[in-house]
Amino acid sequence: MNDTGKPGRPIIQIRGLRKVFIHGEAEVVALDNIDLDMETGEFLSLMGPSGSGKSTLLHILAGIDRPTSGECWVLGRDIGELGEDELAEWRSDHIGFIFQSFNLIPVLTAFENVEMPLLLTDLSRKERADHVRAALEIVGLGDRMTHYPRQLSGGQEQRVAIARALVTDPDLIFADEPTGDLDARSAEDVLGILCKLNRDFGKSVVMVTHDPKASTYATVIRHLDKGEMLP
Repeated sequence: MNDTGKPGRPIIQIRGLRKVFIHGEAEVVALDNIDLDMETGEFLSLMGPSGSGKSTLLHILAGIDRPTSGECWVLGRDIGELGEDELAEWRSDHIGFIFQSFNLIPVLTAFENVEMPLLLTDLSRKERADHVRAALEIVGLGDRMTHYPRQLSGGQEQRVAIARALVTDPDLIFADEPTGDLDARSAEDVLGILCKLNRDFGKSVVMVTHDPKASTYATVIRHLDKGEMLP
């Protein structure tokens, strides 16, 4: 498996992946013998009930967690083989992650929250500002840059979180139940933005959801149940 990331080439390749958690003397198998391929430019929805292993799989793909065994190739790297420093650098260079609970810092403005990932780069202050403004414009919040999270609706907070994930121009965007804490209208807005990022900006997107309506925005849908990928 060589470099990926070109249109029509696999961006994700998983073979025989297992994840086992140890609780006391008991083993809990979260993922069992998972195989998965994803092409560059796809919008993949991972569906399944609570406890099916979909969030665990998302965290492994994003380099937040590690598999117990098996191969997990993302963007041409077997990320399970990377050291901690290598993995942190890889995430910073290639991955944007959107959480269900927004994870914004309350004492920072929307602009400052979005700028956070760029503080670890070599960009100048002006370059960072240009990137932040562009990201907030894409999600429709160019007029909310100086607002704090408490001054925003839930849907607007999630859009700030999307801008923060987008600001480093990642190759892959991962979204973990991005509409789980939103009302129906705000959920549609957020899903529309993810679809726009995929369709108009060529971003590869992996979204975890248990909502069949949310999954209709994806171009590919895969189902997990009890730690196994269904055919």
